[in-house]
Order: sequence, then C-alpha cells, then structure tokens
Amino acid sequence: MNEQDISNAVRAVLEQMKGTGSCREESHQEKGHVCKCRKNAMTLDKANALIEKVRAKAEQMGIQVVIAVADKAGRPVAVQCMDDAYIASFDIAVNKAFTSASLKMSTEQLAGLSQPGQSLYGIQFTNGGKIVIFGGGEVLEADGKIVGALGVSGGSAQEDTSLAAYGKEAFKEVLACL
Repeated sequence: MNEQDISNAVRAVLEQMKGTGSCREESHQEKGHVCKCRKNAMTLDKANALIEKVRAKAEQMGIQVVIAVADKAGRPVAVQCMDDAYIASFDIAVNKAFTSASLKMSTEQLAGLSQPGQSLYGIQFTNGGKIVIFGGGEVLEADGKIVGALGVSGGSAQEDTSLAAYGKEAFKEVLACL
C-alpha cells in the first residue's frame, strides 16, 4: 500500500462520515454535530479499570507485561508496567494500541494482511515505524463505536494476543460499572 492508496482510503472514510453525528443521543443527531458528552469517550477511569483487569489476568498467567490503553485517535490515555516487564515492551504496547486504534482492527488480524503478497505488505514501515504487525493489540468499542484500543506486550505473541482478547471482553464489564 503506497502513500496515494492510504490518502484515498482516508478520503473515502471522511466522505462516509460527513453529515453523520458522532453521538447516539437523539438531540445530537443534527448534521455535523460533534459530541461533547463523555459517554463514549475513553476516560482515565475506564483505562485504569481495564488495565487493572488485564494486569490481574497477567499475574494469573505468571507473566509481566506492559498494558497501554489509547483513545480512538491512538493517543495513550494510560500505560502501566508490571514489575520486571521488559523495557522494550513499553513502546511495543503503546504502538500496538496505536495500531489497533488507527487501523480499526486487531494487530493479530493485521498480521495476516501484512504478510508478503498480501494487500498491506510493508505497512509496518509506515507511520514512523509505529505500526505493529503481531498480536497483542485490540480495538475497544462502546455502543458499537470505537472508543479506543488496548496494547499488551511482554509475553509471547500468543500470550499477548490472549491477554488483549481478554481485555477486549473485560472492557464490556468496565463500561457496565462506570
């Protein structure tokens, strides 16, 4: 995928979004409305509650990981490093969350699409090297809309993928409590 393909894809998404409100509140459905309510925003409280659930699961599994939660634009909201987690796992976890938020898919799904001969081959060399093409990143949704993403790093690829999938499900519990 070259720069022109990416630009065209972004343009197409922006065209689809024109005229649609970002909030499900009936009073907020006017054309071009930008919702200021925090109902479907990734907040620090939500991010920390999710991190706590993923950290507890990692402890059960006997692994030390770094857990990053980003908002829907891929910007970190909260990052926690378990004791003795790999130093490199910090950047990897943050970049997994960025990757999932910015491409609206799990990093495990992206892994298949970025193999030689596939449509996104070479994507990991874009965005200043921030794109991660192995498991451990998941999109987080509320009311059917992407509100952020989760990145987990420090275990094997399979362990990171499993923890991130667990986190995606645990996020539903977080939303129900906050």
